Amino acid sequence: MAQVSKKTIKIKGTLLDLSIPRVMGILNVTPDSFYSESRMVSMDAVMEKAGQMQEDGALFIDIGGYSTRPGAKEVSITEETDRVVPVVEQLNKNFPELIISVDTFRSEVARQSILSGAHVINDVSGGTLDEKMFDTVAVLGVPYILMHMRGTPKTMSKLTDYEFLVPDILKELQEKLILLRQKGVSDVIVDPGFGFAKTSSQNFTLMNNLSEFYLLGCPLLVGISRKGMIYNTLNGTAEEALNGTTVLNTISLLQGASILRVHDVKPATEAIKLCMTTSGVTEKIVI
Repeated sequence: MAQVSKKTIKIKGTLLDLSIPRVMGILNVTPDSFYSESRMVSMDAVMEKAGQMQEDGALFIDIGGYSTRPGAKEVSITEETDRVVPVVEQLNKNFPELIISVDTFRSEVARQSILSGAHVINDVSGGTLDEKMFDTVAVLGVPYILMHMRGTPKTMSKLTDYEFLVPDILKELQEKLILLRQKGVSDVIVDPGFGFAKTSSQNFTLMNNLSEFYLLGCPLLVGISRKGMIYNTLNGTAEEALNGTTVLNTISLLQGASILRVHDVKPATEAIKLCMTTSGVTEKIVI
């Protein structure tokens, strides 16, 4: 398996080893996520789901309070915060071993989430939708997931014109990394942004060239779980896309992905175990 140039990040006061890939489970506290099974509308349901994800092998739980699917309704900062913060607090109370990531492009939601006990900021916009985000992350001193996207969730589907797909995305991410480094943010995880300002064909080109992203010197997160690139290719639905997700997660692992962001934790954990065992690495694998 390919190796990242940086194999650890500082989180929760310690160094986290990412030489063995980890699983990030998706918990959407929204009524309109694109995948219906990921919509959590009660605290009891959220805690039950988080507990199952931990049992199935998730180390990270990613909390989202604002759907970024095309056509999703606008959500105010207050409403997003009110959805996310109570979940962060309850997860910390009930599952102290988990690493809590908050999926937001708003610096104020990020700030309040971290102050309430979250550990990671996962920004789908890569800092483009809130000019205060990078400064906020620097002040908070937490790991930051830098995803590639152009425009907004409403406009991104029209911003897919690249001269050279992979080099252009690498360049745009590198420019953001330079800004983050200048502000003192040292723990950055890169997400190529499958489905965000990319056509289906471009998504597969990106998948075929994932190893190029290690030029950035950061751990790589891959989030393709049940996305349109899978179910549209297979003429199915998001509900029918688990097998396709596992196939592409496996390809991602073989190219060195450090974190798989998924709706279905157990299949992802099993894919990691099988890939690592095939590579002759069996110690430190948790399943």
